Parts: sequence; C-alpha cells; structure tokens
Amino acid sequence: MQHGPAVRRRKLGAELRALRTSAGLTSGEAARLVGWHQSKVSRIETGTSGVKPADVRLLLDAYGVAESQLRELLMVLAGSEDSGGRHHWWHAYRGVLPPTYRDFISLESQAGAMRTLETSVVPGLLQTPEYARAVTRATVEGLPEDRLDTLVEVRLARQDVLRADPPLKLSAVLDEAVLRREVGGPGVMARQLERLVEAARLPQVRLQVLPFAAGAHIGVTGPFVIFSFSSTSDLDVVVLDHLTSSLYLERKEDLQAYTEAFNSLQIHALSPEDSLDFIAGTAAGA
Repeated sequence: MQHGPAVRRRKLGAELRALRTSAGLTSGEAARLVGWHQSKVSRIETGTSGVKPADVRLLLDAYGVAESQLRELLMVLAGSEDSGGRHHWWHAYRGVLPPTYRDFISLESQAGAMRTLETSVVPGLLQTPEYARAVTRATVEGLPEDRLDTLVEVRLARQDVLRADPPLKLSAVLDEAVLRREVGGPGVMARQLERLVEAARLPQVRLQVLPFAAGAHIGVTGPFVIFSFSSTSDLDVVVLDHLTSSLYLERKEDLQAYTEAFNSLQIHALSPEDSLDFIAGTAAGA
C-alpha cells in the first residue's frame, strides 16, 4: 500500500470511477486521454492499486473536475499534503502502529466531521495524557514503557485535528458509564472530567450524555464512529473497533443504518447544555 491505506484507496477509486462516469467516459477512453493502459485505470478504480497525487491530478483534469474543495480532498486521499501543508505525521510511527490504526488516523485527519458513540471510555480526541496512558496500559497488556509512551504520544497528536483550520467537527454521545468508570484512579478521572467540561464548551465539539435512566438503547451493541467528508458523502465510512482489528463499513445501507442509529441516540441523550451540567456535576462529585 505504497500510496495510501486500503480504506482511502478504495474510497478514492470509487470516487474517481463516479467522476469518470459523470464525464461520459469509458475506462479505455480515460486511459487514452492520460496516456495510460486501460488496466491501470481499472486497478485504481477498484482500489487494487495505489495512485500518486500527480496521477489523480491528471485524471481530474481529464474529467473536467474544477471544484477546488473536491480536488483537494481527493489529492489528500492520494497522499498529498492538505492546503495547510500538514504532512502525514503518522508515517513516522509506521513501525509501531498496525495498518488499521494508521487507516483510522488517516481518515480522522482528513474528515470534515466525526460522529461517535462511546460506551466504555472517553473518545481518544478528548483524553488527557494520564487517562490515555491508563487506557492504553489496560487494553494492551505487557507493553514496555517506551512503546507505551509512543502510543500515548500518537493519541495526543491525533487531537490536533480539533485545532486545525478548519477544525474537525466532533459530535459524541457518551454513555454514562464512560463518566462513572474510574480509569487511572480518582485524580486522573477528576482531571479527565474537567477536560470534558472544557471540550464541551468548544464550538466544534458537541457532547451529549446518555444517562443510565434512558434504559436500553440502540447503542448497547457497541461503540462506533462515522467519518464524513465535506466535499462528498460518497467518501463517508463507519468504523467498528475490535480488540485486534477494525471493521470499515462503506455500503450506503450501512451508512444509513448507523446514521439513523446515531440520530436516535442524540434524541434519547441529554441536550448538550444538560450534558455539560451532568458532566460538571459528576466531576464535582468525583
């Protein structure tokens, strides 16, 4: 996967295929326009082959795609820097991070919005260093200290997306268990709750608490993340995290099902204002 993670590669290929079709071109005609063999266009569109940013630019020009925001997004998916000049910093951790985690970070760094249900722990983008260390130590047993330090460093570096220009828009529904579960001890948990209060006041963050009183809900099956991209919904993806791997759902019916589930969770959760009070009250009693 020289030129991009598997998920990005498939997403990019599907979008390029849609743009070619909209331009009224066959894959053979597109290949002739850019001076390639037809098989190269087919491999790119099916995600079986990586594609360089320069090649994406050639295809977009051939398809008459002029929308700057869409062009930039597709170029970034191909491995180019974004308009802010941000490099793919996670490449420096290639030897430490598994491919699925790198895929996740890549999508997170390029998405315009992220919706997440968390049932056990605070979302990674909102964790304090001490909380992140305690969670990582608990979920990956036997880690040497230097590797633990690296994983925490990566977790904190991911949080830069909330300070980017423009920032990632984060909507999170937290089960009350997230606030009640004491991770790392009373002091660590108290500081983490304070951090959530601070985050809840940010304009790019929408936090809602799903209290125990809400009873059973559609989210009891487990946490999930929905990444959305500002230029096109065709690139949206759902991520289900497992102990040893992550599952990426890209079908429209899966996206619709999880979007409807998240909307339902937001309806049953406390409002952002009441959630802020709930978190602050929990922090005061911690």
